[in-house]
Amino acid sequence: MSVISTSRTGFLLTSIAAACVLTACGGNDNNSPASVSNSGVVAAAGFMPGSTTGNPTLKAGYYAGATVCVDVNGNGKCDTSEVSTTTDSTGHFTLQSTASGPLIADVSTKATNTATGAAAPSHLILRASAAQIADQGATNVVISPMSSEVQRLVEANGTVYATEKSNLVNRLSAPVLGAASVSVPAADVLSDVNKLSGPEQQAVLFEDNQLANRYTYATTKLDRGDLYPDNLAVPGGDPSLVGVAGVSAATIVKPTQTQTPITFAQAQQAAFNVEGIPRYDNVFIIMLENHSVAPVTGTPGILGATQAPNINAFLSANNQFTTYYSTGNPSEPNYTALGGGDDWGIVDDNWWGCAASAAPTDVAFTGGKASDGQPLVATTALPPQDSSHLSGFGSSSCNVTASANHNITAPSIFNLISQAGLTWRSYSESMNPGQDPRADSIADNAISDTYTGPGSAGGPFKVPGALYKTKHHPGMAYQQTRSLPEFFADNRTIFGTQYSAADWSKATAYPVPAGYNTDQFSTDLASGDVGNLNFIMPDQCDDMHGTGSDPSCLSGSENIVQRGDDYVRQVVAKIQASPIWSNKQRKVAIVVMFDEGEGSSTSCCGWNPVTSNVGQQPLTFANGKFTQTTTTDYSAGNHGHGNSIFGVATNQANPKVIDSDEYSHFALVRTLQDMFQVADPAQPQTYLARAKYTESFIASNIVNLPELAASADTHFDSVRPMNHAYITPAGYTQKLNPVDVTGTSLASRAPGPDPTQTNVWALAQ
Repeated sequence: MSVISTSRTGFLLTSIAAACVLTACGGNDNNSPASVSNSGVVAAAGFMPGSTTGNPTLKAGYYAGATVCVDVNGNGKCDTSEVSTTTDSTGHFTLQSTASGPLIADVSTKATNTATGAAAPSHLILRASAAQIADQGATNVVISPMSSEVQRLVEANGTVYATEKSNLVNRLSAPVLGAASVSVPAADVLSDVNKLSGPEQQAVLFEDNQLANRYTYATTKLDRGDLYPDNLAVPGGDPSLVGVAGVSAATIVKPTQTQTPITFAQAQQAAFNVEGIPRYDNVFIIMLENHSVAPVTGTPGILGATQAPNINAFLSANNQFTTYYSTGNPSEPNYTALGGGDDWGIVDDNWWGCAASAAPTDVAFTGGKASDGQPLVATTALPPQDSSHLSGFGSSSCNVTASANHNITAPSIFNLISQAGLTWRSYSESMNPGQDPRADSIADNAISDTYTGPGSAGGPFKVPGALYKTKHHPGMAYQQTRSLPEFFADNRTIFGTQYSAADWSKATAYPVPAGYNTDQFSTDLASGDVGNLNFIMPDQCDDMHGTGSDPSCLSGSENIVQRGDDYVRQVVAKIQASPIWSNKQRKVAIVVMFDEGEGSSTSCCGWNPVTSNVGQQPLTFANGKFTQTTTTDYSAGNHGHGNSIFGVATNQANPKVIDSDEYSHFALVRTLQDMFQVADPAQPQTYLARAKYTESFIASNIVNLPELAASADTHFDSVRPMNHAYITPAGYTQKLNPVDVTGTSLASRAPGPDPTQTNVWALAQ
């Protein structure tokens, strides 16, 4: 809803009056409106795929052949009653009209983006407000994604043009894409990006590209006549479920908001809150291992544990999802699910080429340099083929015909991020300097040091093998991810707790490249070269998994919990001390989570909760419908590993939200797709694998989903964005497996109705 303050109204009237003086409004003998001339450009950014550095190649350009008009009624369309013009081959326009108001640029698929030399891939509407026209001057108007964003923020926040222009200046004047200091003056923030240069231009282009993606999606929603808000963002529950057969009656609630056909202004807001998940600039996901909310089979629990004071302080001070399920056991299927919304039948930690019905098609990498200067070593098509370098290489299960294909040919979240011109990083601790990131780290007797932090209990230890494991990489199993041009540049390093940069410089396992940086993470935080999406993988001592013989790194010990807990403290502190975190005009989040819950073999949200195979297969979309495939073997019945820890801190206000609805790794994948707008709720096929399995999707496709046909609780068995929109109905006992919450009262896990519906992610400043 557009909100215009009294001060802004006065400002606009003054501006319009000033414009009338310049153009002799109403000054003719017939007292008819005088013609007003507006001229300027429609500016564009162009994403050019293929960069190997980890940062996208972006070019400045214009939209040629775009229609420009005065949008008198604010409907986002150039109506037949509104005079329009067309931009020339250089994106310039001159519009003579008796009307006044905001300008819009209607960029059809017949228009050309001169930055790429290609037609606009989808319909796009951009705008420039009347206040901007008055500010820039009627003969110097720049219509761009940035101009659209200022007006969207005015409407979203109920502010005025000057305020949001200033906020945009602050947003962009921050480290970005490796430039530690970027200044975008107020005079430049809405100017023609083609006239900027250097880091300033790159910062604006990176933002412009992301905004163009959003406004293209907004235009799609408007053209389609979507209902507002999105179904799964409606407080109370999904309106599309009302009266639908096959949905559990006990879980149905009455939506508390009425949907209406979307308006232009609403479409622009909805594109930045897909399914109620707002746009984030940077998300850091700290991945930990093998510990549940409470002690299980001799393994220390985390919730309330004295051995984990920092994680518990993080949870208490910030936001929690208290009923979050892992989707498999052991590690690899969970990480694979986090990368692409399914574990594809994997039930072991064997290497990513194991039992490959689709053999790896990796190619040799010639080496190079990452965007932050890190040298990238040349590699062969595949890393060394032995059990020291690859998890489970040569194990008997690798050669069993019925075992799952570990080389997944489906797309992952990393591919979708890359295709949108956004950035991703994986930061892994204790990789051997100069190693191929597709191989596990190996022992190096030349390096020895003592761990002295919390949980320390011994003297010097030589570097053991398997500190870095490819099974702990969410993208490693995906062929399309390993084939990305930036794959090697995006696999980066992070500081350690036992072995220092000086220690690693003595390495003999691999030649140490000149200029090798063992802590790209800290370098990137300072220079803004982190990804939009960042997975942080501590080594197997600091993630609480365990390897080697160091007493502080023994699996299942209290020492390793202390060690991992303190590593979380250090990583969180490093992020929160960065200029990225301190810029409140940008949304940044830190997630602390575990791959497994160490509980029972149960999960939720996209999985059939039983462990027997009932023919479940991923659904393939073709010819306008979903059909079952026969490509993946789920006969091992891997359906989860219980309830686990999931905490979120944002750099916005944190009201300590607790969302007790059921979610899983599949729900996180859906949430990330919404957060970075790399999916469309109206097109389920755009969601990765089981991330599309919403309650309405299951009901619509139940014939092809035999594993869910007998569900007694379709809400529990479906996937939702993690937006707290659902209200647990009064009288409905939330489905929890008591084994998963051993040692923790069900009441503390909030099995009943949630007291609030505050969205963990949608926190205002």
